[in-house]
Amino acid sequence: MMNNKNILITGGTGSFGKKYTEIILSKYKPNKIIIFSRDELKQYEMAKSFSDECMRYFIGDVRDAKRLDEAMVGVDFVIHAAALKHVPIAEYNPMECVKTNIDGAKNIINSAIKNEVDSVIALSTDKASSPINLYGATKLVSDKLFIAANNITGKRKTKFSVVRYGNVIGSRGSVIPFFKQLVADGANELPITDDKMTRFMITLDHGVNFVLDNFKIMHGGEIFIPKIPSIKITDLATAIAPNLPYKIIGIRAGEKMHEVMIAIDDKVIEFDNYYIITPTISFNHFIDYSINAKGEKGKDIGIGFEYNSLSNNQWIDSSELIKMINEV
Repeated sequence: MMNNKNILITGGTGSFGKKYTEIILSKYKPNKIIIFSRDELKQYEMAKSFSDECMRYFIGDVRDAKRLDEAMVGVDFVIHAAALKHVPIAEYNPMECVKTNIDGAKNIINSAIKNEVDSVIALSTDKASSPINLYGATKLVSDKLFIAANNITGKRKTKFSVVRYGNVIGSRGSVIPFFKQLVADGANELPITDDKMTRFMITLDHGVNFVLDNFKIMHGGEIFIPKIPSIKITDLATAIAPNLPYKIIGIRAGEKMHEVMIAIDDKVIEFDNYYIITPTISFNHFIDYSINAKGEKGKDIGIGFEYNSLSNNQWIDSSELIKMINEV
């Protein structure tokens, strides 16, 4: 699917972008992979690992519509991973978060349509479902913009969909590297926000391959949610440092006890390994979302189903958790 194609990844120097690049290069022979990001040092470091002839490194910010227009010329597929994601920092700098996560989404949409990109997938977060913090609220708006964009393409071919998932094991700033660093630094205890807290967990490889697969099955307008396991934060702390006690420090402002990826009022279709949330608006052409673009049939479960990390029926057992930790 990606052979001889031009692929642009916004925020491409992050954990996702680097893994996506690695997998694309191992599976396909793309014409160009364009890494679009604003940090020259991260681009310089990434270029040392990914120096294939097809690689292109563009300094730019998703807030800059003109630069996006230049970067998207001739592009077939866009993965939009750029975002301001830190919950407390977003609360303290709300307009900066809005400029990147909402205005940036608008710029991606406009540039993709203008350049007749084939397909765009935007990365979302569990925090966009029933948001209680500014970051989650901006990502909910971003999700809505990408879904609604399918109604403004006119005769152009561009399709837009969203992928939503929870915590990525080992990604920058996530809990496993944080706990491991505390242990390495000789900490006497691990800080736990609440001993009842649960989280969804997904490996970086799973997340990247899920996005890649969704390009093959998307109609445009879906929010894709993978079926992934949950963990208890206390189990994670015990697996990382079985001999250390943990200290309850309280939930941070804007933090949830349990993650939600599908809210109870979302209209949902279930497939074997994933769910989709169908659009809340009507498009100018009919799409049967119960059958994906590969012809696979899903089950329409309507509304009234909530997919959260507490009631999830998949959990990571201790041996699997230790294996995942050792791989980080």
